Amino acid sequence: MKIGIIGAGYWGPNLIRNFHSIKEVASITVCDFDEERLEYIKSKFPNITTELDYKKLLDKNIDAVVVATPVGSHYQIAKEALLSGKHIWVEKPFTAKSNHAEELIKIAEENDLRLFVDHTFLYTGAVRKMKEIISNGELGNIIYFDSVRINLGLFQHDVNVIWDLTPHDLSIMYYLIPDKTVSSLTACGVSNFNEHENIAQLSLNFKEDNCFAHFHVNWTSPIKIRKMIVAGDKKMLVFDDMENSEKIKVYDCGVEIKSKECIHKMLVQYRTGDMYSPKVMQTEALSLAAKEFLQSIIEKREPLTNGRDGLKIVQILEAAEHSIKNNGLTVKIDNGFNHKTNPEMIKKDKVEFKNNRRKKSFV
Repeated sequence: MKIGIIGAGYWGPNLIRNFHSIKEVASITVCDFDEERLEYIKSKFPNITTELDYKKLLDKNIDAVVVATPVGSHYQIAKEALLSGKHIWVEKPFTAKSNHAEELIKIAEENDLRLFVDHTFLYTGAVRKMKEIISNGELGNIIYFDSVRINLGLFQHDVNVIWDLTPHDLSIMYYLIPDKTVSSLTACGVSNFNEHENIAQLSLNFKEDNCFAHFHVNWTSPIKIRKMIVAGDKKMLVFDDMENSEKIKVYDCGVEIKSKECIHKMLVQYRTGDMYSPKVMQTEALSLAAKEFLQSIIEKREPLTNGRDGLKIVQILEAAEHSIKNNGLTVKIDNGFNHKTNPEMIKKDKVEFKNNRRKKSFV
């Protein structure tokens, strides 16, 4: 299989290294508008070929394209790749607009192409162990999901901290509790240095009663924290990604109320039992993600992290953007997928793509 990777920035070398290690990959072509960056990448991976213009890359006889560029360019590049008959991998967040995500999904489905969204954390041993514990019913009914992802981090020039960091934890939440449906949200934050918020908090409400999710993200923290709590009515789970050994801890604790009268009389009992830390697989997540992408192409099936998963998160991010710009306004979430793609429009797009593919790259 021949792979093209568009974008050789911060995440690019990790993608190249992992695809390069897969035996099914015959060749890799890397594209970036920065010639010096390509020379550096070439020095690290002598076997790759390079291109400055992604349109020339799409002309090549390759099977799949990896889009690792800023989110604002995801839609256009991914669309052109699909229309040129390539399977695509898109970095998170999937697109900058939900209607763009819907269109890409439809084009992929119409052309029987695989569309993979890189929600890497779902391929970690820790998250998969969490999924196993929750699916087994050990925690009971999930009552809240609380996440903190803060550090003195990389400022993004095109999106705020919610668009940059919450896709990780939103993807984990959707994976762990797929039976819960987000109904509304509120978001608040502050921008201290430019027009993009660097500190933010996001709260989600669900259609199902007695369940709540909260996310705290920050680019300007003096310490790095990657922690989440998933609480059930039986047990509670803490995931600390900064821990080297005991990343997951399961606590046999909770609140016991025998009747409504007990609540009014403040007769609430707290249950505290044992804690244990399960063994977690240590395989590199990005390696498993790359293999899943290629295997989905070979087997002609939907990948584990696909376009529809990416769409759900973009819908949340759009709503959060609206809320944060309106002082924490409560925004209702439409979980539908109503976009209809006209087959004639797809044909028209293909013709326009072929006529304009020689234009200068904007990436």
